[in-house]
Amino acid sequence: MHAPGTDIEARPARRRSTLLVAVAVLAAAFNLRPALSSVGPLLTGIIAETGLSAAGAAVLTTLPVLCLGLGAGLGPWIMRRIGPDAGVLAGLLAVALGLALRAPGSLPPLFAGCALAGLGIGLANVLLPVMVKRDYPASAGRMTGLYTMTLCLGAAAGTGLSVPLREALGGWGPALALWCLPAFAAMPVWLLLARRPSHQPAEARAAGRPVRLHRDPLAWQVTGFMGLQSSLAYIMFGWLPAVLEGKGLTPLEAGFTASIMILGQAPGALIVATLAARGRDQRGWIAATLAVIVATFLIAAFGPDVTLIPASIALGLALGGIFGLGLTVIVLRAPEAVTAGSLSAMAQGIGYSLAALGPLGFGLAHEASGGWVLPSILFIALAASSLACGLGAGRARHVGPRP
Repeated sequence: MHAPGTDIEARPARRRSTLLVAVAVLAAAFNLRPALSSVGPLLTGIIAETGLSAAGAAVLTTLPVLCLGLGAGLGPWIMRRIGPDAGVLAGLLAVALGLALRAPGSLPPLFAGCALAGLGIGLANVLLPVMVKRDYPASAGRMTGLYTMTLCLGAAAGTGLSVPLREALGGWGPALALWCLPAFAAMPVWLLLARRPSHQPAEARAAGRPVRLHRDPLAWQVTGFMGLQSSLAYIMFGWLPAVLEGKGLTPLEAGFTASIMILGQAPGALIVATLAARGRDQRGWIAATLAVIVATFLIAAFGPDVTLIPASIALGLALGGIFGLGLTVIVLRAPEAVTAGSLSAMAQGIGYSLAALGPLGFGLAHEASGGWVLPSILFIALAASSLACGLGAGRARHVGPRP
């Protein structure tokens, strides 16, 4: 039996620990998109300065997304050996170093830095849902919404500030590398978490045995939905500024408009994830959000200029909402934290590898056609495929053995 007052005395310590985890999760989330979103606004300038072909640009926007999948596949192995807290710290270190590599402003370090940052982002992506399920089991939807919102804020900052930073620093290399600073700044709090006695590797090995889900149809539906909806966002990160420049906007105007779109993802992620998690079934949210994404993208790409800003805001809200739904179904379809880790690794490891085909295909379709109609048809097809998987992933069921 516990001594009288023991539980009462332990409550402040538990609250402090929970608050520390919240701060750490949000600090990490901010750094999981600038490596991806900061390239798009500078892509036209990079092509002009380096002679990079359209196919090379497609590879550049695809490479970090592909590496996200590879990094996510390392998640269960890392969690078993050093625990999720130290695993996220390792991921942040890889992100920071990858961002710093881009400073010289030439193609080899740009590609290498994007690949390394993508590996780190993929690793952290997989482990953060584990921590949400572990530390916030009663409020997983709200916490998922908060960290997804913060992630979207980081993406918006990367898009909106890249062109001004290039002008201020005198080149696209330093502008891209500067994003390593917030990644390094987030590491001290994760170092504190990784050193907590309750999260030493022995415990992580005991609790982190993977749950095999590769024969579970629901797990594959979650994986397909995560990958396909992510491909829509990565197409927007990498190519929306170029689409808008094709309409006659300057690079600064296109980057600003894209940043408005990405900034809109923050409230969309928080609101949709929080509300959808309150229900047992998320299929209606998935269908409605994907419909808004397709409609607003077509308006932004081909509609009159007067509709551009409203359409971009609505597109951002919907993209944030669908990404929040992707992470939410991972948490809700898992009965506990260990299964959440296995499902997160599968959904993001395989899913992000699938998502990498989106920006690659979009860029190749643009090179083949010389315009944006064929890429837009591909975008619609990806949204339809995402809906097909989402209608399965949104059902009120759990992955794993069923009674």
